[in-house]
Amino acid sequence: MVPEIHIVSPSEVPYYRQVYEQIRVAILSGRMARGERLPPTRELAGSIGLNRTTITAAYELLENDGLIKSHVGRGSFVEWANRVDWESIIAADENPPAAPSALISFSASRPSEMQFPLEEFRATCREVIDSKDAANILQLGPASGYEPLRRFILEQLRSRGEAGENDDILITSGCQQAFDLIQRVLAPRGETVVLEDPVYPGVRSVFQRGGARVIGAPVTLRGARSGVEVDSLERIFEKEHPRLVVLTPNFQNPTGTTIPEDARKQILELARRFGVIIVEDDLYGGLRYFGEDVRAMKALDEADDVILLGSFSKIAFPGLRVGWCVGPKHFIARLSEAKEASDLHSDQLSQAVLLRFAETGRLAAHRKKMLAAGAERLRACIQSCEKELPEGSEFTRPEGGMNLWVRLPEPLDAAELAARAARENVSFTPGKYFAVSRPQAHGLRLCFAAMTPENIRYGLQVLGVIFRTEFARARKQRREPVPVLV
Repeated sequence: MVPEIHIVSPSEVPYYRQVYEQIRVAILSGRMARGERLPPTRELAGSIGLNRTTITAAYELLENDGLIKSHVGRGSFVEWANRVDWESIIAADENPPAAPSALISFSASRPSEMQFPLEEFRATCREVIDSKDAANILQLGPASGYEPLRRFILEQLRSRGEAGENDDILITSGCQQAFDLIQRVLAPRGETVVLEDPVYPGVRSVFQRGGARVIGAPVTLRGARSGVEVDSLERIFEKEHPRLVVLTPNFQNPTGTTIPEDARKQILELARRFGVIIVEDDLYGGLRYFGEDVRAMKALDEADDVILLGSFSKIAFPGLRVGWCVGPKHFIARLSEAKEASDLHSDQLSQAVLLRFAETGRLAAHRKKMLAAGAERLRACIQSCEKELPEGSEFTRPEGGMNLWVRLPEPLDAAELAARAARENVSFTPGKYFAVSRPQAHGLRLCFAAMTPENIRYGLQVLGVIFRTEFARARKQRREPVPVLV
């Protein structure tokens, strides 16, 4: 039967993706049987309080994945193909991992809830509620955020050279709210914004929704000069005269690439020359597993004009939705006005709890464990990619973060292969969802942080069989002579 749909709001995941994921899991787990009819889009939309077009978009994704089939005048029905016996195929491997019973998802860029230090967090919550300041914390808070947390983060950033004396800070509901506010203040309708291509779709959509003109700057996926291409940025700046450029220099989502320090300096010089504002999204910067840290662009910027975004979402608890934006005082004042017009007050309780969690050293201890677990998962993902991907594939080799990017050889289409993989209980996100100005049909994102190394290895074995089989079939078709019609 159709599961009860639960919508999380606010969330980095669009509503249609939330609906899509929950129905997909129900189909793949067998809770929805082949031939079962899905509710009409209008009916399901009304039952969960969403727009009908949102449900339609979710149904379209499910149909693209081959999980449902729509019939004009009749409705949409579960379409379930016969499963391949992957266990027997994979058993030929010398050291096959055990087949998991649940869905293997490479789709979610988030930490594993199995790693959350719940006892330490419960103790932190009790300490905050039992403190003498509890009543004030539970009062209406300023839109700019809980003042002790603002001071704490600013002091941390200044100690690393990532904030100057002329900078101020705004606490936000995660980085997504910061992007929304930046769009309203700096990139209203008609302004031009440059984004990395491919890019996290939540960043792209927030500027497009506000009416900004979005241009993609290609990302180099291998070699020492990984990250956004500096030469391409220069050509775009010279031709398009953008208002701002958004970059994720550390472990970019979706590619996992990191911009080298010399390239960061070149980008800063380009931005100064063309009068372009840089927004530095450092969401994943605290998740370096190997190698040496690279100085933030904000730390390299002598003029202190770079706008720096950060968040506790990836290093602590995503559900608490606490992020920040640091920039020149005059800009943060404008951003705070925009935030006040939106939510008027701030959730001080979650901010006070995170502050206490950090001040007691519990956050540092938790991060240390996350780095060890992340390193193990990243190694498993890279080793499995080396072993399982078909000839001609390329993939990034991040030193941290949560994501790895794969580019399959032509003519493989990642979206078509995702539908086949979903039938075998393995999911990933095709590259087309991250595209800005260039199609990403051969690309796909693998998120490894929330999975065990065993599931990573098994999931990539399944994907490897699918990819290699389809690649061999495509090459055979190319070699076969085309019949001559006479």
